[in-house]
Amino acid sequence: MADALYLSLWYPNLRLASLADKLTSVLSAFAAYGGEARVYAATVWPVSWSEAPVFQRVYGRGERGAEPRQAVDEALELLHDDYAYEFQITWSLWELETAPNLDPRWSRQPRLVRVTGFGPLFDEGAYEQEGHIRVEFGTDGAFLDEGNELGAAAARHVEENVRQLVELTAAIEKGSGATARLLWSEMGESLAQRLAARLGMGN
Repeated sequence: MADALYLSLWYPNLRLASLADKLTSVLSAFAAYGGEARVYAATVWPVSWSEAPVFQRVYGRGERGAEPRQAVDEALELLHDDYAYEFQITWSLWELETAPNLDPRWSRQPRLVRVTGFGPLFDEGAYEQEGHIRVEFGTDGAFLDEGNELGAAAARHVEENVRQLVELTAAIEKGSGATARLLWSEMGESLAQRLAARLGMGN
């Protein structure tokens, strides 16, 4: 069953004024690991997720997108302890395409990833559980492909997606100076354990 996949990052004694540099570093890492170099959209949420955004801008994909530093600086002009700053950036993975009357085939497909920086008072201190910065990768199907038989070709594409994920998360951690990170799923299950079991079935 597909599950949402997240990466949470924590930084020691992080001051709110330093959040911009951390967010810029995280967003800038995507270009080297299958993502776009520019930010698709930015949204600023006040107090909690139930409130209406106080800032929202869609830049667009490709050349229409904003450089990470530009997008972060624009959003963080509204710098408050109880705000959250969400950015969307495109990341491509191998996905299995299925269509009526056509054989399934693997191709690289773009997906929007959400990178959110939390003020310390947003949603009653959500950062303690979610991380100072949280990356939402979308569903974990591209890393497990649990709905299909895992043959040699599928295993190869799944392994490439996993390698891309591991390399990206390591680069994000190192580049942004995180002292703790956690790759986790919405259901609380271990991606590593599910992956080991999945790839073991295909061998």
